[in-house]
Amino acid sequence: MSELTVGVIGVDHRHIYGQLQGMLDAGATCKGWWTEGDPQPVEGFVKRFPDVPRVAERGDLLHDPDIDLILLADIPARRADRAVEAMHAGKDVMTDKPGCTTLDKLEAIRATVADTGRIWSIDFSERFEVPANQKAAELVAEGAIGTVVQTVGLGPHRLNRATRPDWFFVEDRYGGVLTDIASHQIDQFLFFTGSDDAEIVASSVGNFANPDNPGLQDFGEILLRSDKGSGYIRVDWYTPDALPTWGDGRLTILGTEGTIEMRKYVDICGRPGTDHVFLVNGERYEYFDASAEKLTYFERLAADVRDRTETAMSQRHCFKVMELALKAQAQAARLGHLKG
Repeated sequence: MSELTVGVIGVDHRHIYGQLQGMLDAGATCKGWWTEGDPQPVEGFVKRFPDVPRVAERGDLLHDPDIDLILLADIPARRADRAVEAMHAGKDVMTDKPGCTTLDKLEAIRATVADTGRIWSIDFSERFEVPANQKAAELVAEGAIGTVVQTVGLGPHRLNRATRPDWFFVEDRYGGVLTDIASHQIDQFLFFTGSDDAEIVASSVGNFANPDNPGLQDFGEILLRSDKGSGYIRVDWYTPDALPTWGDGRLTILGTEGTIEMRKYVDICGRPGTDHVFLVNGERYEYFDASAEKLTYFERLAADVRDRTETAMSQRHCFKVMELALKAQAQAARLGHLKG
């Protein structure tokens, strides 16, 4: 296969900026983009990628023989159907999270992958676009903290109400806070513990601060367990305005011989910049500035499209993350303004 060519369908979430930039940095070219209407991220997309043409119909991309990979960041409730359509058109797919919003849609994607042999990959940006995760993975692989037995993942986000589209406040359209944000932390739990499967021990969602938006879940938590370890996840929309970034994302990895903590986006009242990694074990306590670590997901996905391999992320792992997120969402206790 010659140089990888991609097309973009759905510019409804700003995550598409990272998805496309990552593939361009990996050597791909973009043939064009399509989205329904003119959602808010379009302006930023055009500013970042002025040379990528907009096409009139998404079929122009789906049926273009030059295009190998479709990048999706449509409204979450539409992503499954868009992915199935693309795979039946002979394209591999990289989608924003969540990859789908119901278990039925996930089963349709599984069946399509089985029928077509295409790749369905979710860009879990809190791992794949965060250099700190690369450094933490290296330390874990070296045995720096022994055997991983637990992860604690915190995913606070800023609401930015004024910029949010209508679908952001409708549960059936965004999928719920656990389906959406917590899929990141489930991905990291499975990855760092080396787990192929897990059970949702308990989960809850709540609306405590936004009674005028009953469809919004502004808080969520999950307790999960596998045969390799346990995990706790908390996600929310409470990032205060004084924080100089959109969220203070953290991941603590507990091992039998030490701990690693990632402060992904900010070190409050500490070092400037992003991608702070702290290691403590029996021999040392050490800080790493991981901001220059090389990201690997996009190059590996490009190779997977070319070689029909699974080096970026196994298809089984991708399915399992969404299965667990959807199960946690479905069984979650409802708290605050969601009660009753």
